[in-house]
Amino acid sequence: MSKRRYVYTYSPRRGLVQRRRGWRPLAMALGGGAALVGAWFVFAGGGPPSDDSATLHSGATTAPSPLGQSRSPSNDGSDSDSLQGGAADVPTDVRDEAPPLITALAAAVIDQPCGAVLHELNSGMRLPPASLTKIATALVVVDQVDLAETVTVKVSGSELSASTDATVMGIEPGQRLGVVDLLYGMLLPSGNDAAIALAQHVSGSETVFVELMNDKAAQLGLSDTQFTNPHGLDDPGLYTSAYDIAMLGRELLRDPALAYIVRTQSYQPAWDGLPVQNHNLLLSLYPGALGVKTGYTDLAGQTLVAAAERNGRRIIVSVLGSQDVYVDVIALLDWGFESAPSLCGASPPAASRWGGGERPIE
Repeated sequence: MSKRRYVYTYSPRRGLVQRRRGWRPLAMALGGGAALVGAWFVFAGGGPPSDDSATLHSGATTAPSPLGQSRSPSNDGSDSDSLQGGAADVPTDVRDEAPPLITALAAAVIDQPCGAVLHELNSGMRLPPASLTKIATALVVVDQVDLAETVTVKVSGSELSASTDATVMGIEPGQRLGVVDLLYGMLLPSGNDAAIALAQHVSGSETVFVELMNDKAAQLGLSDTQFTNPHGLDDPGLYTSAYDIAMLGRELLRDPALAYIVRTQSYQPAWDGLPVQNHNLLLSLYPGALGVKTGYTDLAGQTLVAAAERNGRRIIVSVLGSQDVYVDVIALLDWGFESAPSLCGASPPAASRWGGGERPIE
C-alpha cells in the first residue's frame, strides 16, 4: 500500500459544468446548422469529441474490473443506458438535468431513509474498497461488544506502518484503550492498527472476525461484497460494489454512536498522544456533510462513502476507483439534492441502542 497522499481541491460546480458542457458554446458559435448537428450527435448517444471524453466515461460498463468480475447495474441492459450510469432508472422528470459525468469506475446515490437508488453507475461491479472496509468492521464491533469495554492492545502501529506502509493510529502493545477510542482511531485517521486491535478484542483473531464481517454483509442482503481482513489492505479476495458499500454506510448511520464518530473532526483518546484527526475532507468542503469514510490504495484508487443533509433530506453517495474523489462526490450530492426527487417518505427516527436520540461519545 502506498503512503502517498493526494491534495484534493474542490472546484466550484460551475467548473464541473464547464468541463462537461464546454463544447456546447462552441457548437453555438458555429451557427444554427452546426448546433443541430451537435444536438443530433448528443441524442444519438455520442459525446464531445475531446480527449477528456475517455476520462469522463471511465466508469462505463466496459471498463475492466481489477478483479475481473462485474455485474451490470440495474437498468434495461442497453449499452447507451449503461454508459449514462443507469439513466433508465432515473425518473422522467430528472432527466432534464442528467447526473454528472464523473471519473469513478462505479458509483451509487441513495436516498437514506428507505435506501432507494436515485442513480447508479456500474453499481454492481466488484471492486477493491480500500479502507471503506472499516465501515463493516465498525458495524461488527458495535454489534458484538459494549462500547465501554477496555482493550489491551497487542498490535504495534509502528511495526505495521513500517511493514505495510499503511495508515495507523499509533497504538503499541500493552496500551489499554477503550473500544470507543479505537473506533475513533480507526474511522478518523483510518488506523489499520486500531482495526486489528478491535478485531482481536472481539473475536480473538482477525480470521474469526472476518467471518462476522461477511455474515453481516449477508444479513443485509449484500451479494457483491467479500471481506478478507478488517482494515482494507489490498487482497485478491477482498471486494465490494458501489451499491453494497453505500448500503453499509447507510447501516452505519443508523447507529447514533457511529454516526457521531464519523462526523467528528478531531478526538482526544485516553492516552498521552496527540488527538486523532479526521481524514475526510468532505466535512470541511461540503455544507451539511455527515461523513462517512475515505479510502485509498494503489489498486483501489480513491474511494469514498459520503453522506450529507440538506433541508431535512439525507443522501448517501459512494464512489469506487475515482481519480478525483471529492469532485465526483460533491457533483453527485449536488445533483441528488437539486435534481432528484425523494423516493422515500418521511425519515423515521434513527434506531438507538440507548433508546433514541444521539449519544455523544466521550
